Amino acid sequence: MIRVLLVDDERMVCAHLRALLATAGDIEVVAEAYDGAEAVERAVTHRPDVVLLDVRMPVADGLVAAERLSRLPDPPKVVMLTTFDLDEYVYRALRAGAVGFLLKDTPPEDIITVVRVVAAGNAMLAPSVTRRLIAEFAHGDGGARERARRAVAGLTGRERDVLAGLGEGLSNAEIAGRLYLEETTVKGYVSRVLTKLGCANRTQAALVAHDAGLTGR
Repeated sequence: MIRVLLVDDERMVCAHLRALLATAGDIEVVAEAYDGAEAVERAVTHRPDVVLLDVRMPVADGLVAAERLSRLPDPPKVVMLTTFDLDEYVYRALRAGAVGFLLKDTPPEDIITVVRVVAAGNAMLAPSVTRRLIAEFAHGDGGARERARRAVAGLTGRERDVLAGLGEGLSNAEIAGRLYLEETTVKGYVSRVLTKLGCANRTQAALVAHDAGLTGR
């Protein structure tokens, strides 16, 4: 069973998500929290595999909670829940280690899919959302751009091509099609890119790709 912690200051949202996830069969909601500080406490107590974390909350918001959760031993996978047009600092949450990003109007079946995918160790951002997020909010400062360029300089040409695909929100299959490679080969490249860049997941790698100027080429 995939253990999930729900975090939202609107209890009706938690109730809705609990009812939805209960239909999956392989997902168990082990606890709920209603602010960011409580989320960290619940995570320590209940050891969830996945945390569905609202961005805007009292006491400690989702960004603070995401940063604190990322520092826990064997941290849970964090998926941010938000209304996209209002939450500019979601970008910072992704840098803190969040592996998913869901709009609150996401279709129910997609929420279940996201929980399963991130629990398996993958990031889950729809390509269209990835592109919008990066285009709107990934404006990193000059220092971030310089650090990213130095990091990318250590990649091979093919690894840079794969990283560019990650920066555009492409799946492994889409990158494979673009580069005329087998999907399993791309998976290996992605793993090596993450290791070389010191990224926890492909979402963080996508942000490096943007800062390094590899996207939109």
